[in-house]
Amino acid sequence: MALGGGTFTTMNKILPGTYINFVSAPRASAALSDRGIAAMPAEFDWGPEGAVFAVESGEFEKRSLELFGYPYTHEKLKGLRDLFRNIRKGYFYRLNTGGEPAKNDFATALHPGTRGNSLRIVIEAAEASTEETPVYDVSTWMDDTRIDLQTVKTAAQLHDNAFVRFQAEATLAATAGANLTGGTDGAAGDAAYQTFLDQIEPYTFHALGCLSDKPAVKALFTAFTKRMRDESGVKFQTVLHRYGQADYEGVISVENGLTGAADDTSAVWWTTGAQAGCAVNKSLTNRVYDGEFEIDTRYTQAQLEEGIQSGGFLLHRVGDETRVLTDINTFVSATEERSSDFGSNQTIRVLDQIGNDIAALFNTKYNGQVPNDAAGRVSLWNDIVRHHQQLQTLRAIQTFEPENVTVEAGDTKKSVVVTDRVTPVNAMEQLYMVCVVA
Repeated sequence: MALGGGTFTTMNKILPGTYINFVSAPRASAALSDRGIAAMPAEFDWGPEGAVFAVESGEFEKRSLELFGYPYTHEKLKGLRDLFRNIRKGYFYRLNTGGEPAKNDFATALHPGTRGNSLRIVIEAAEASTEETPVYDVSTWMDDTRIDLQTVKTAAQLHDNAFVRFQAEATLAATAGANLTGGTDGAAGDAAYQTFLDQIEPYTFHALGCLSDKPAVKALFTAFTKRMRDESGVKFQTVLHRYGQADYEGVISVENGLTGAADDTSAVWWTTGAQAGCAVNKSLTNRVYDGEFEIDTRYTQAQLEEGIQSGGFLLHRVGDETRVLTDINTFVSATEERSSDFGSNQTIRVLDQIGNDIAALFNTKYNGQVPNDAAGRVSLWNDIVRHHQQLQTLRAIQTFEPENVTVEAGDTKKSVVVTDRVTPVNAMEQLYMVCVVA
């Protein structure tokens, strides 16, 4: 008979043998989460309807034609390029619905929209074709780009591609180019914004952008942001255009229009991406706008001061460059409980990082798994302290000491109460200098 062996929970084995447990060395499990995820609804003339879809930055560069209907350098993708300058991932939703897909006798566009009208099917005799056994090269084109080529004998052998669904019952015949026609974009009503918010709620992101200029839609996004941040504990910031009345740390109001189009909301693209991608220990203050739009920066000093006082996020002219004036949100109604520090986006990023990371830590490691006794609470305390020490190493917070965190038993056997004191660091913005001349 073999000797005993395996792992052990308590030292109560009966058989002689070797019992070994392999465990990881202690390490900080409350890792800092990466930023760089944004969410935006918009009107598109190509793409899926009625569903949120994710696009990584690398995918956008390589597959923009498939995902959005245009090559990466196309004018139509200017806003998306501005957004992706600073993010690693985006969640998108097509607001306009009810459109028709373009079609012809051989294929139907995969998505509704006018962009499908730029598709065409070219059918040519293949090299292996004979009069008795015709073989065809069937290619799919978007404008001047061939996006698919299949060699088949019948339409039933064709496989759908990323742009069209083929008609299996079609009769193939040589054609120099059969255009798809009849594609329409559909409409984008206000209700589409609510549908988007309902669908985006389960996702994790750092900035939410809205291009609408309608006060009702901006009020809807503000209410959603407040509910998610204050009631559900989901921390992100929303970027709107000229909505300073939000007066809330979770809402950023971009004030700039475009040159020649003062009410254009396109600056929201870049600002949403910049906010989502800004590191927890960084500020957007004085950041150079490196996007492609002609931002209207015609402000006087008095207008810039007034904009700051009303919680506006402003881009202004500095020499030949366009830069962020100061990285603030719409919160201006400071109280003893909530000081003016909450108007700083750098401060909010630090607090949001703590809120999101500690929630993720508790829900993945402690919730329902670790006993609520002294040892369990010490373990939670250790993880929170290690997390904050990482923030201090990054210079996102300062003067942190382990005793700033306490973890105690709550009023019930299942609850714990954490008291936490942190001091976020902000970047330098103002220099006051007294120079004494002897």
